[in-house]
Amino acid sequence: MKRRDFITGAALSGMRLPLVSSVAFGSCKDNAAFKVTPEKAGMFSFVDKAPDGKPLRAALIGCGGRGTGAAGQFLKAGNGLSVTALADVFPDRMDSCRKVLKEEFRNEVPDANCFIGFDAYKRVLSMPEIDLVLLCTPQHFRPEHFAAAVEAGKHVFMEKPCAVDPVGVRTVIIAARAAQSKGLTVVAGTHLRHRRDCWEAYMHVRNGLIGDVICASAHADQGAMWHQLHRPEWSDMEYCIRNFFNIKWLSGDHLVDQAIHYIDIALWFMDERPERAVGYGGRARRLTGDIYDFFAIDYYCGSGKRMWTEARQIDGCDADFSDQIYGTKGIIRLNDANSDVKIKITDYSEETLWEYNYAEKPVKNPYEQEHIHLVESIRENKKINQAEPLAYSTLVAILGRESAYSGKPLTWQEIMASGLRYGPATYEMGTIPIITRDRFLFPELQILCKRE
Repeated sequence: MKRRDFITGAALSGMRLPLVSSVAFGSCKDNAAFKVTPEKAGMFSFVDKAPDGKPLRAALIGCGGRGTGAAGQFLKAGNGLSVTALADVFPDRMDSCRKVLKEEFRNEVPDANCFIGFDAYKRVLSMPEIDLVLLCTPQHFRPEHFAAAVEAGKHVFMEKPCAVDPVGVRTVIIAARAAQSKGLTVVAGTHLRHRRDCWEAYMHVRNGLIGDVICASAHADQGAMWHQLHRPEWSDMEYCIRNFFNIKWLSGDHLVDQAIHYIDIALWFMDERPERAVGYGGRARRLTGDIYDFFAIDYYCGSGKRMWTEARQIDGCDADFSDQIYGTKGIIRLNDANSDVKIKITDYSEETLWEYNYAEKPVKNPYEQEHIHLVESIRENKKINQAEPLAYSTLVAILGRESAYSGKPLTWQEIMASGLRYGPATYEMGTIPIITRDRFLFPELQILCKRE
């Protein structure tokens, strides 16, 4: 894509998105220790189970593996919870989801509440008995589904990321503000923000334990992810959706789909957005689709702060899921993997300044904790709206991705104003222009795919 075609207007280009929430933080420089209290920062309660209250009925939009998992996690969050409607484009996905919900959670969804098709979400949202929706489709569809859910007055859990392009992000921003005005709860699937150890570390940073934050690094390195090869009976659209992780217009590429967890945490702790990004990336091993295998992005903030992000999905390489936040007085290390110490703060001589006590305060599975926060927010009127911070983190990831694709620096103003949109204009099972005649987005990989 030519750079001059990338920038199409100035809509919303001057908008500054909130990094954490609407809560105002005091300055760490002139505050006593922990003057920024957990209550002031908006810290969650971290109860093991959501409080009892009125029954809540949810609809699941997107019945694949992640959607089925999210539905189960919602059902385990507390008492009086049920999934009463389902929407998907594939009957087999819906059948497998219904089976899991029935056999593992004794939650039976009636036939009359199961809808198939690209417009199935509209039928679910028209049901007055539905209190909230779980948005778990491939992320290309998230902006449209989220905006419709807010318009219908439903509380929302939506998986990350919230979009794959700037057009989608702007849709989410507008809907997020509408949700705020309606008093709706919106919980995002950026699960690290629902970990107690992350929050306690965040409190120490806000209260100056590492001094002024000057830079951060975010890492999302792992082996190759799953993929699907094109089957003769599948149309182009069906192939794309069943192989969505490897398809750019559906997943946004793995920098946006996966690394967003660690980009989001770095942005949260830095409390500042980048002004521009310079990145690179490439493709070495992936057998299907049109996304990269690796990225490296250098983000520049206006204050002089820097954020380095890398993401890789190649077998046989080192795995690293972590963030490092560097301050004038010390470093915080957040590791989202199996290790003896997952979150620790040290000074530059490696002396421990603070370390989370996992023995005394075990950390609940954050994928379950986020649904406890969802239910608690609705039942106790503790309003949570994570849609706009998610939109911010998503757009920062998109900024880095597009810089890597083009090999050129891109600014925040440019990405915010861009009219870039990925994906077909209409949705139907059949041929779509972005698929080549031989069914592969990268024809040169045919030999490798046939070997498999």
